[in-house]
Amino acid sequence: MQPFNENLLTALDRATSEEVVFRALLAAANELGFEHCAYGLRLAVPVSNPKVITLNNYPKAWQERYQQAGYLAVDPSVRHGRLSQQPLLWGDEVFDSAKQLWAEAKEHGLRIGWAQSSLDGFGVGGMLTLSRATEVLTARELQVKESEMRWLVQAAHLSLSRLMKPKFAVQPEVPLTPREIEVLKWSADGKTAGEISDILSISIPTVNFHIKNVVQKMKAANKTAAVVQALLSGLLN
Repeated sequence: MQPFNENLLTALDRATSEEVVFRALLAAANELGFEHCAYGLRLAVPVSNPKVITLNNYPKAWQERYQQAGYLAVDPSVRHGRLSQQPLLWGDEVFDSAKQLWAEAKEHGLRIGWAQSSLDGFGVGGMLTLSRATEVLTARELQVKESEMRWLVQAAHLSLSRLMKPKFAVQPEVPLTPREIEVLKWSADGKTAGEISDILSISIPTVNFHIKNVVQKMKAANKTAAVVQALLSGLLN
């Protein structure tokens, strides 16, 4: 492993907050020749309106304008990140559907950019963006640096999701019992109470008793909500 990766990995492993992680990512971005770094993390909960966390060192005026104009909802690079994990190079064609956003971004010194997203098994998605004001990102530079840029994407996702997921994941105050987890796993697979009764060799009332306890412990509205919350919180793994 190269020193670049070794040093960053050490810093990320020791990080105790998202701010510390971001400082390490920014230092790595600077080392790669980019003045700006941004990371957006989209949690899987709440399912109806997932929590989005953004960290960046963009100019303050641009951060305020981006939020005020609601550009997150129309940003083509963000849309690309939700649909594909292929790297994206900024350009006029990419921002053709959001010309005003692109024009204003360039006015704030955000002209050359590269972005890539990642998605884990818990439905948590993230996207790293590296950008600068000048010097076109050439094919030669990409050839030399893209492996480290891609590595940075994964390192950022692992570190930030490790720190942020526990803050928003639903964890029961009273731990689920092994039997409750077992019943919940079969429920997640779409099994009915009768089918779970046959699989586990317990009565249907006992299955329903465990489900009722899980719903109460998870403070969920019903069994379906409890299954989703438990799955996204990693309780069924």
